[in-house]
Amino acid sequence: MKPKPGTYALVLLSEKRTYTQIGRWGRLNIRPGYYIYVGSAFGPGGVLARVSRHCRKAKSKHWHIDYLREFAIIASVWYSHSPIRLEHHWAAALAKLDETEPVKGFGCSDCKCESHLFFAAKEPKLAKFSSVLGGFVKLWSFEPAG
Repeated sequence: MKPKPGTYALVLLSEKRTYTQIGRWGRLNIRPGYYIYVGSAFGPGGVLARVSRHCRKAKSKHWHIDYLREFAIIASVWYSHSPIRLEHHWAAALAKLDETEPVKGFGCSDCKCESHLFFAAKEPKLAKFSSVLGGFVKLWSFEPAG
């Protein structure tokens, strides 16, 4: 992953059932399983800077995903350094997968997508997503320090 513009999907793992208030958006009932959050990063530092921010625990809550991150760990990140904004295309592709369900209205207050967050009971497969998407997506995973 480089400090270049692009699109990303955080693959998050939630291990327990709980809930949280997502700013003014509303209450999110969090279930055990995986959440896939789609975003884009076209500002300074690109995808690397945005994903690094999402990885930090201590931060101000700016986006809907910041609230969910308190209850879910990042399992992996799917990304592309395409200079074209693909987040809406990626959200549409995730909506087509049988194993995902959209969390209606999450992370998409500035667009016409149904959602930018999807739930999956089992770990989502990058190969299947890439196939539905019709494009190449890279994988970034890491081992947490300590």
